[in-house]
Formats: sequence, structure tokens, C-alpha cells
Amino acid sequence: MGRYYALHDGEPREVADAIEAHYRPRFAGDRLPDGMISCSVAIADKLDALAGLFGIGQAPTGERDPFGLRRAALGVVRILVERGLELSLFELVKREDVASFIFERARGYFQERGYSAVEVDSVLSLRPARLDLVPRQLQAVRAFSAMPEAESLAAANKRIGNILKQAETVPPGFDIALMVLPEEKALASTFKQLQPNVDGALRSLDYTAALKQLASLKAPVDAFFDKVMVMDKDPRVRANRIGFLGTLHGTMNRIADLSKLAK
Repeated sequence: MGRYYALHDGEPREVADAIEAHYRPRFAGDRLPDGMISCSVAIADKLDALAGLFGIGQAPTGERDPFGLRRAALGVVRILVERGLELSLFELVKREDVASFIFERARGYFQERGYSAVEVDSVLSLRPARLDLVPRQLQAVRAFSAMPEAESLAAANKRIGNILKQAETVPPGFDIALMVLPEEKALASTFKQLQPNVDGALRSLDYTAALKQLASLKAPVDAFFDKVMVMDKDPRVRANRIGFLGTLHGTMNRIADLSKLAK
């Protein structure tokens, strides 16, 4: 009825259509609103309901969801992803509990689209701001997982993560001049060569190419962990190695947490 009232009052047709369409999707599989005005109003309506009801302690519990908040959150996910909206979820949502709730709905949504729980977890555990880019990230993870180097790199990534967790501090960078062993120098050299290619692929949103660049790290990473003791007794050498691993870890995990792929 709101659409008819709007038309009667002389509102533009796209505004009247948005009033009708902002309820969509009303149920699983329902069509999405068309046009940017309709999508904007639909997202705003759903986020307003989520923030308001979470704010007064009416979040869903167990099977109870009397206000349809799971449906609202899934609607937000679908509109952002399927309409390809270049919006940051964290600019739309300031409440941490609401953002986490939306990410949980996103997990189910992407698994229903054919991605494994491991693939989805590797991407969403990083809490990406733009959900419209997640399908590209998932496709890249799937392509990377099929590579022969993937299992070894995922295991190494997990090992690096554990080392960084144990370190008291992780320096923001590293100095290649402080590297003393050939294996760490070789890894740093390979990493330095591929980093511009990874950065370029990320800028162009070619996530598959970015992850495939990492395949060349397998041999030097394996050699590094065979020969290099990260926790060296020399504090400068130790700090430099930790800083290097922190930089390497950050580059490896810009698309997905590769450690989640380790078997």
C-alpha cells in the first residue's frame, strides 16, 4: 500500500517502487530488490531492525527468532553479494554483535552455494569488509587448494602463526642485512621478488593470481624451517627473523587464512 500512497502523493516512481521492494527478500529464494534506491532502503531497513533489536537485548536465541532477524541478516548478505555492492560492512554496521551475526549468516549462505566449511572459514575468519568480493576470494582459495604446493604452504603458514603467537612482540619489518643463513636469505629474496606481483594482483582483484604467486615460496619456506632456528640466542637476529615471518605471514593471509587449509 505504501507504493500506492507514494504514487498518489506524486513521489517519483523509483521511490514508490523502493517502498514496495524494500521488504525483499521476504523468504529463502525470494527475489531481491531492483535498483540502487530499492537496495539502499532494503539494507537500511534490515540493519535498523538488527541494530535496534540487538540494542534492547532481543537477539535470536536457539531456535527462537520472533522478529525474523536471521532472515534480515541473510537479506543484507544476499543484497551486498548478489547485487555486487561495493560497500564496507563495517561502515554500515558499528555494533560488533550485529556484524558477527551477519558473518554467521554469510557462512551458511556461502556453504549453501557449494563452498566447503573450510574454504568459507579461511576467508570469513579474516572478517572481510566487502562481502561482494568474498566469492572471488573463495574461488581463489579453491584454485590454490588444488595446487600441489598448497598443503605444504598451509602447514608452514600455520607454523608461522604459532611462532608469532609465542613471540612477545612482532617487529613491523625486517632488515635483510641482518640475515646470516643462506636459507633465510633465499626465502627473503624470493619473497621480495614476488611481493610486487602479489600486490598488483590484489589491486586488480585477481585473487587467484595473487595466491598462485605464493606457490614459488614452497621450496625456500621448506628449506627455511629445515635449517633456520627462529628463536636465535642473538636478540637482534631473533627479532629480525620474527619481523620477517610477520611480514611474510601478513602477505600470505591477505585473501584468506591459509592455515585453515592445513590438514
